[in-house]
Parts: sequence; structure tokens; C-alpha cells
Amino acid sequence: MPPTSYLDAILRSHRLNAAADDRDLEALAAEAAGAPAPRPFTESLRREGYGGLPAVIAEVKRYSPSKGPIAPDLDPASVAREYEAGGAACLSVLTDQEFFAGSPADLVVARAACGLPVLRKDFTVSAADVFDARIMGADAVLLIAAALDDAELAALRTLAGELEMAALVEIHDEDELARAVDAGAELVGVNQRDLFTFEVDTERAVRLVSRIPDGVLAVAESGIAGPTDVHVLGDAGYTAILVGESLLRAPDKRRAVESLARRAGSAAGRA
Repeated sequence: MPPTSYLDAILRSHRLNAAADDRDLEALAAEAAGAPAPRPFTESLRREGYGGLPAVIAEVKRYSPSKGPIAPDLDPASVAREYEAGGAACLSVLTDQEFFAGSPADLVVARAACGLPVLRKDFTVSAADVFDARIMGADAVLLIAAALDDAELAALRTLAGELEMAALVEIHDEDELARAVDAGAELVGVNQRDLFTFEVDTERAVRLVSRIPDGVLAVAESGIAGPTDVHVLGDAGYTAILVGESLLRAPDKRRAVESLARRAGSAAGRA
């Protein structure tokens, strides 16, 4: 399999879908503007870190193109409630159906089951994608620098802000970080997983965090398996971490989140 196959195939599909989308953007904009107010995604990350550790964004994901089935039969509502009980600050929900077996319905159900702000985790390539995110109830939208040119990145980040959503701009190297900052990113995610090969470089986040400007909230993504990883990333300077596979494979998801968030005592007290 060529090293560019994963990202190329996903982006090709999303670009084709966007090109074929003939919905009226003004109507979508009006519907998005009329949706209930978003929950405070960025603010939740700033206030939920516990004992100096990063806040946890816990992910709802059924499938991975590189790993295959992860939790194909998950109940989004149940998982969301377990994550919240364990001390997660926010949720991330995969809505891509073709490559990740997710759906907008997963986001709607997960968000309704808890009080946490929710990131729509998808390959955003158009204004319609951002409007759809707000319409389905997302409080934040993912913008992948590798998937967008400079003009698209700036325009979609601005649009998310106009809809009062956070925009998590995902980067993988110094050049993408510079592009994110130029686009006005206030929330930057360093993905330790290479989107071309889907291999994980666990040192990438530590390498890049010192280059993230003051005032830009740093999120470490992918390859986070346990408390040791959390401490390393917290010491490096991350305000938040996004964790999926290790939580989803855990038999007790509440306890799994607690082990990362170090909230076992406080969470048990709330039970």
C-alpha cells in the first residue's frame, strides 16, 4: 500500500462529496446560526486540568483505517456518560462513515447523554462541513492543516468562530504549525500519528510544543496509552490530550479516563 494511500483516499472522497453538494449555503448558514448555543469547548480544557495534568478529550470511535474495528458495537450515549463520570473535559466524536464507521447520529446521541462540549472529528474541507457541524450540535470542529490550503484553513477557522465554535487546528510539523498560527489558530492539536502512513511517533508532540506560541492552547493527539504518557505531555507543556483507542478498548471506560485524568478520588466521591 503506497504511503499516501490513507490520507489521499479519505480526502479524495470528502472533496468529491463537497463538490457534489448542491445545498444552498445561505440556508445552511441560517440553520447553523439558529442552532442552540455551543458549549464552551476551549474554556473547558483550560479549567479541567487536574493537579497540573492535561485535561482529557475522550474520543468516541468505532473503527480506524489502520487498526480496523476498535469498538464497532459501542453505544455513544453509554460511552459519553462513562467518559464524563471519569473526569473527561470534552468529547471527540468521529462522524466520518466511509472510513471510520461513524455518523452525525453518534455525535447527536453522545452530546445529548452528557454535559460535555463535543468536537466533531472529521475531515472538514468546506463551509458546508462547518455549518453541518454546528447544525448537528458540535461545539468544536477539526481543521487538519495537511488537508487544507492556507486560504481554506483561514476561512474555515474564521467561519467556525463566527458560529461560536472552537476550531482545533491539527498539525504534524513545524511548517504546519506556522500555517496554523498564520491562520489565527487559538487551539492547536499536535497529532503524533502520521496521516500518510498512520504510524505513531511518540516524540513528535514533545518536539513541537515548545514552538507553539504563548496564548495558543496546545493539545496532544494520538498514541497516548496511559498515565506515563500523560505526565510526559503535561511536563512538556500541553494543556490537553485527545485519547481514543486506549479508552475504547478498556473494559471500564470510566476507570480508564480516571487513570489519565487522576480524578479517581473526586469521581468516586460524585458517584
